[in-house]
Amino acid sequence: MRLIVGLGNPGVKYEATRHNIGFLIIDRVAQKLNVDISKDKFKGKFNKKSYANEDIILLKPLTYMNLSGESVLPASKFFKINSTDILVIHDELDIEFGKIKFKKGGGFAGHNGLKSIGASLSKQEFNRLRVGIGRPIGRIPVSDYVLQRFSSEEEVELDDLIERSADAVIFYLENDILNTMNQFHGG
Repeated sequence: MRLIVGLGNPGVKYEATRHNIGFLIIDRVAQKLNVDISKDKFKGKFNKKSYANEDIILLKPLTYMNLSGESVLPASKFFKINSTDILVIHDELDIEFGKIKFKKGGGFAGHNGLKSIGASLSKQEFNRLRVGIGRPIGRIPVSDYVLQRFSSEEEVELDDLIERSADAVIFYLENDILNTMNQFHGG
């Protein structure tokens, strides 16, 4: 069984912001797999589906980014999912906009959603799909930048990024993390 978590912040105010790329991608994964992520539990929205001979759980924590672990931990405990079978989809400042990279465990690079999940699970070994949003140009604080909407230039490429990322998640569901990392190592 695998748990796929898309990180973001709830509410209309945050819908199309960089920090919500995880929500946008998990919604596209759900659409492609014909899963309605509308069940309320684990301080989030979720649903379960059988895919590629395995049960998968799609989860959108509604705790706000900094408290994502409060949703991921109870879901993983309820379904008895090992941390190595969790994939967290999140925005990544250190990757150029439009690039994606899978990562097996590791540090949190200052990402508060990942820190919350790591602290709640007491482990760092969960998998990640790091979706590049790039760094702010100029003197924009990171906390403001991630809560901004995508630029008009980024908007042109956003749907393609979401589509490629959703396809990459589906590839992960059909393979292991190492094969997935090899397949999507460049972007």
